[in-house]
Amino acid sequence: MVQAHHIGAVAGEKSGDILGGAVLREMSYRNDRLEFTGIGGELMALHGLQSLHDMERLSVFGLVEPLKRLPELLSIRRGVKQHMLQTPPALFLGIDSPDFNLSLERSLRSKGIKTAHLVSPSVWAWRPGRIHNIKKSVDLMLCLLPFERDFYIDHGVKAVCVGHPLIEDLSAMPDQHTARKYLGLSQSGKVLVCMPGSRASEIEHLAPVFAQVIMKLLATDSQLQVVVPAASAERLDQISHFMPIEHDRFIVIEGQSRLAMVASDSVLCASGTTTLEAMLIGRPLTIAYRMAWLSWQILSRLVTIPYVGLPNVIAGTEIAPEFLQGEATAENLYRSVLDTFGDAGDHQKTRFAELSDSIGSDFAVRSVDALEELLNHDRT
Repeated sequence: MVQAHHIGAVAGEKSGDILGGAVLREMSYRNDRLEFTGIGGELMALHGLQSLHDMERLSVFGLVEPLKRLPELLSIRRGVKQHMLQTPPALFLGIDSPDFNLSLERSLRSKGIKTAHLVSPSVWAWRPGRIHNIKKSVDLMLCLLPFERDFYIDHGVKAVCVGHPLIEDLSAMPDQHTARKYLGLSQSGKVLVCMPGSRASEIEHLAPVFAQVIMKLLATDSQLQVVVPAASAERLDQISHFMPIEHDRFIVIEGQSRLAMVASDSVLCASGTTTLEAMLIGRPLTIAYRMAWLSWQILSRLVTIPYVGLPNVIAGTEIAPEFLQGEATAENLYRSVLDTFGDAGDHQKTRFAELSDSIGSDFAVRSVDALEELLNHDRT
């Protein structure tokens, strides 16, 4: 018999634990008799999750490492499945980690347990055939972005947009004046934030061309300040090596990328989550990406969408200019950044505000509302 007050949940990495913690907190607030079992980190444990395994054992990345750890991962999944079948939850929630969770969800759903998945895999961008497995695995997909929900509904999968937790996170940021004061930047003149990526390979390919762009911009505008936030001490050393710029209006800092974007007037960055953060903060963007030739040849054939920057993917049209591989030249990026300081940047800011409104906030509340609705209705 399904235990009405038992909820199963599995998160495989820190980002999933953050999302899961927010959802479990909201569920506990509404019903303090709920019991949670599965796998999670500190935040999910703080809100009552009894972990069956250490979440760190699921945190594997790359192509080779998961294969080396495959026997252990399969054993963990079998253990979680057995636990959920022995003490069936009213609902099982898989949080991200699709390679681990979707198979587990499919097994549990086949035994009559309601399943939901939080954070859509990028099935809309590559390997679209995965939608068939997802359709068999989940009763409900909780999407962070509206276009993801539309994609699933079009393919016959029940889905709802629950908003993006970044919106609440960014609402606590200071205003531009305060951010500049904290970072020691002048209040006059323009500020460009340059972010050549958080991975070593990204910096290796993008930082040299970004350095050329910055030198041209500093020579063009005598009041321009440039800030380069590094994701870690290792990335800071790498950026300093690939961007050996000695100038009193150029600084590299460790961390504080969001604060730097708030302080900025424009952002030049690698494609990635940074593009969504800049959009939600309301700063105009120039997006670039370069990678090794062979990797580009393979990836460009796998991707099924015309854009890489999330603001453009969400809008379905190019709002922020994208310069990929051979198009990511110093001249192209220089002219694009200059444009963002004028009318083109104002247009981006207007569209970004509209897109942010379409996503909406209250992520945890909307997630639990959707899960409660699933629990209160029989599977169709």
